[in-house]
Amino acid sequence: MDMKNTSVVSTVFATHFRVVSALISREMVTRFGNNPGGYLWALLDPIANITFLTLIFSAIARNPPLGTSFPMFFATGFIAFHYYRSIENYVSAGIKSNKTLLSYPNVAPVDVIIARYVLQLATTTAIALVVLGFLMQVIRNPPVINFFPLVEAAFLASIMALGIAMANNVLFIKYRIYERLYAVVNRPLYLISGIFFLPDAIPHPFRELLLINPGIHVVMLFRQGFYPEYRAIGLDLPYVYTWVIVVFFSGMLIFRTNAATMRSN
Repeated sequence: MDMKNTSVVSTVFATHFRVVSALISREMVTRFGNNPGGYLWALLDPIANITFLTLIFSAIARNPPLGTSFPMFFATGFIAFHYYRSIENYVSAGIKSNKTLLSYPNVAPVDVIIARYVLQLATTTAIALVVLGFLMQVIRNPPVINFFPLVEAAFLASIMALGIAMANNVLFIKYRIYERLYAVVNRPLYLISGIFFLPDAIPHPFRELLLINPGIHVVMLFRQGFYPEYRAIGLDLPYVYTWVIVVFFSGMLIFRTNAATMRSN
């Protein structure tokens, strides 16, 4: 009996693995096209944001809040935030964008979510390596990187984004008004997540209000990997882990209990 159960489980996992692999290939072709030039478009968003912030703030300040390079300071903030925003945006539209595929019995809603999460995580990581790697080559006195906080910050941001995206896939379908309200509420996160400022420099009580946002803690953690002198006053990792755990399992519960809704609507 145990051997039989093990065989069944192995078959199920093998089926999901094949489906997810096929979905990743399909998403890559749909999103980026069959030529390498399609991937360059994925770099435009971070490059444009970093360039814009550099031009604006270098014109009004002599030095960035950390280090000596404006592009590196803004890149570390934007890339950390991009791990959350890009995954949340892309995975949240997974079910609606692949509705026809769910008519096939072998394709489960969770396969779509996993495929999009893996693809976007890999894409964002590739963007981070290209952008930050290039800046490390061109700036004076490049820092010695501590990879642990970088990986930890990326993991926290991506898992929190995955949890929110799982819930959004259900709520976007069930409540049309929710999708519009969510877009309005989610938009200001770019401004309050510490991309172009340090929360340490914000006076009381506004600093405490900003630190309610777990995303700002992720950005602070990510920057510690590039700036060993950065003390990151206010960084609260237990608070962030609590947020991530609650959001991820809440999103997973909403997603699992509404699997039939996603197939039928």
